[in-house]
Amino acid sequence: MLVYLSKLTEYFSALNIFGYVTFRAFMGAGTAFVLSLLFGRWMIARLCRRRLGQVVRSGKEMEAIGHGRKSGTPTMGGLLIIFTCLASSVLWCNPANPQVWLVAATMLFMGGVGLWDDVLKLRKKDSKGLGEKQKLALQALWVGLAFLWIQAVPGTREHVRELMVPFFKNPLVAHMSVAGALVFMWLVITGTTNAVNITDGLDGLAIGCTASVVGAYLVLAYVAGNAVLASYLLVPSISGSHELAVFCGCLLGSCLGFLWWNAYPAKVFMGDTGSLALGGTLAMVAILIKQELTLIIVGFVFVVEMASVILQRNWFRYTRLRYGEGRRLFRMAPFHHHVEIISKEQARAEGRSADSAENSVVIRFWIVSLVCALLGLATLKLR
Repeated sequence: MLVYLSKLTEYFSALNIFGYVTFRAFMGAGTAFVLSLLFGRWMIARLCRRRLGQVVRSGKEMEAIGHGRKSGTPTMGGLLIIFTCLASSVLWCNPANPQVWLVAATMLFMGGVGLWDDVLKLRKKDSKGLGEKQKLALQALWVGLAFLWIQAVPGTREHVRELMVPFFKNPLVAHMSVAGALVFMWLVITGTTNAVNITDGLDGLAIGCTASVVGAYLVLAYVAGNAVLASYLLVPSISGSHELAVFCGCLLGSCLGFLWWNAYPAKVFMGDTGSLALGGTLAMVAILIKQELTLIIVGFVFVVEMASVILQRNWFRYTRLRYGEGRRLFRMAPFHHHVEIISKEQARAEGRSADSAENSVVIRFWIVSLVCALLGLATLKLR
């Protein structure tokens, strides 16, 4: 909305700064961060008052990592992420840009699915909410609607069926079929949303890793929206995608603001409301700027987390059929719990507090995520 101030430069030349994407991206990040600090404590208090506390699943595995104490911590904090990001976007993004509206709508839809899941968990007093098939069906529904939206926008229509691969300057597939494009979009959105959801298991882990991925896609969106840079770096030039850089700036500020409250020891959890909203938003930004497969590099932590769950499940089923008893590849899946158990055992053996091990694991995962984000950006030159 504030972008329109740049049209008043004939009265006051300094207002021209509101037309710059970089300025609005940084200001959007700052606005979202401040909003998170201002409303975070109030939202946490409201969640506590309504007794909307996290339901932690029981069992020997959960006892091994000592997460029982987290039961009752306010959840559905993803509402704070959604509110601060969208409020900041209203101020700093260009409301005439349809790509921004699509990404915002994706955040709301996926956040709504996550909210439904969280509410079911709280009502049942169980860690299981919506079934996997229900989530996949809802995600497929949104993919169909989003595809129609993208086809209706001239700036994205011509690229929607292209399959771009990192390190290659030309599309691997220049014109996929409608069915192929839909399946590919569904895989990207489903994989990303569920990967972020699975990663959300330690205080600050998912939101910290998401922040580095969002930062990388802020740069990628800016490049895609700048015809000169896109031509120089041999990446698809997507008309209007520079506004997605501003949206990513707002989202980055929201992530950092939520991390303020979610860092160890967490005062609030994002719940599926936040993890599905974040995953869906990241996936949609990647789809719109044709950097879907770059997510594998930039979001490598999410990929490892998802892969660990898939491998654990399938190996357990295979060994149960083959040997009569299920065996595990990891001490516990997702992978962060495997590392957490080992770290806590090492801490106890060395006479240190096991509680500090969780924070150490999270920080190391952040470091890996940041390095992967930088490697993903390096693909811009390696073509």
